Amino acid sequence: MKTTVKNLSDTKVEIKVVLSKDEMKDAENKAVDRLAKEVKVQGFRKGKAPADIARKNMNPNDINQVAMDIAVRTAVPQAFMEHKKSPLVIPEVNVTKFVPGETLEFIATADILPDVKIGDYKKLGVKKQEVKVTDKDIQEVLDNVAKAYAEKKVVKRAAKLSDEVIIDFTGKKDGKPFDGGTAHDYTLALGSGNFIPGFEDGIVGHSVGDKFDLPLTFPKDYHAKELAGQKVVFEILLKQISEVVAPKQDDALAKKCGPFKTIADLKADIKKNLAAQNEHKTNEKYKDDLVAALVKKSKVSAPEILISDQLRFIKDDISRNAAAQGLTFEDYLKQTGQTEADWEKEAKKVAEARVKASLVLQLLARDQKIEVPDDEVSAKIAELRDVYKKSPEALKNLKDPRVRQDLKNRMTIEKTLEFLIEANK
Repeated sequence: MKTTVKNLSDTKVEIKVVLSKDEMKDAENKAVDRLAKEVKVQGFRKGKAPADIARKNMNPNDINQVAMDIAVRTAVPQAFMEHKKSPLVIPEVNVTKFVPGETLEFIATADILPDVKIGDYKKLGVKKQEVKVTDKDIQEVLDNVAKAYAEKKVVKRAAKLSDEVIIDFTGKKDGKPFDGGTAHDYTLALGSGNFIPGFEDGIVGHSVGDKFDLPLTFPKDYHAKELAGQKVVFEILLKQISEVVAPKQDDALAKKCGPFKTIADLKADIKKNLAAQNEHKTNEKYKDDLVAALVKKSKVSAPEILISDQLRFIKDDISRNAAAQGLTFEDYLKQTGQTEADWEKEAKKVAEARVKASLVLQLLARDQKIEVPDDEVSAKIAELRDVYKKSPEALKNLKDPRVRQDLKNRMTIEKTLEFLIEANK
């Protein structure tokens, strides 16, 4: 077998293969042996006739086709191994010459695992951001807690900020209703900032039963491009006004919220939870920053096929989250003011970064011989079984060897990240 390799890119190659007469004769003999198992020859049980006798009862075209298939299937992996290339998918084969029993020439093309040269992982120059919990942070949470216990009282007076109102509204652009601009019996907290500037303030001062027009202009950076910077008119009917009375932020409120005796106890618990949240966020960002810095210092290319796979994962994740809200992926695009082409352009950058990060971390794990023992994987699966004990489908998935391998891969990556953190202290 003679082979020559041509690098189409850092992540794609084509290998030309030429097989000799001896190799083709060997493939032909194997083809006859395979076909003989299905041939019925008079005087012999099916598949029991000697190969040379069975051959006389075979279609020569069938022999040639099977021989070529055997030759290709045998030669392709050998050719890639010879040139130390690891295909990510089954190579695409294009036969350029075939003379039965004499020679076979073909070109095999495939996306390959790229050569990765990892940079100095010990001197990444990344600092972990420290985020402290401020009194303002605690007060914001406490205000939200108080709102959860607020009492609402229907009132007969003009609306003011901090009230909760029920309205019907229809948004029109050039005199015609626009998508997403109409609602009935909509509950809105005035001052919440949930609507575009001017909407909530425009309701202030009006009373129940008032019908009025509210001319507004959408912000220039509004997510729905067809409305960004556009002048519209909202037709509004004010149907109910409720005064929202939040309880005093005192010991009595604290006792309602849990096993707290004083407001100081509640504030301490809020501070503790915020600190834990901040620690988690900063740790995750620190890991991301370390990996990004390592990728920057390394030589790594992202194969298109892996980028496409990652892009699909991102889209599936968005679609699942949208479905949980009763929306489609197309609805998500509309809400964010993107075309699918716009979304794909930006998402592809994220996908490429993820692929490069994964390749670099895999190489680091290999070089440092970072492994997760099977007993640790088993312990994790046992933990997950306990978590999902009420979900038959989840328990069934945990028995899948592919799920186990995926879990092991993720645990290995996490262990590698821990190694990277230690190396940069």
